[in-house]
Amino acid sequence: MAKDKRYTIQTACPQCGCSGATVLSEEEMKARYGNVPNVEMECSECMAHYEAQMKDACPEWDAECRMKE
Repeated sequence: MAKDKRYTIQTACPQCGCSGATVLSEEEMKARYGNVPNVEMECSECMAHYEAQMKDACPEWDAECRMKE
């Protein structure tokens, strides 16, 4: 049985510098983000809300979305 592809979103908080990573399946990525240029994130340390560009946060997902257009 083939393993589902997983995507990792990696960002760093611009306020405190803490980094974070989230691993999601293709279905979770579609449901949560779809084909958006920016993702909204929340820092788990300082609770700051910020945006990150999808091409930087998860270049693999960004490329997948662009190929499907």
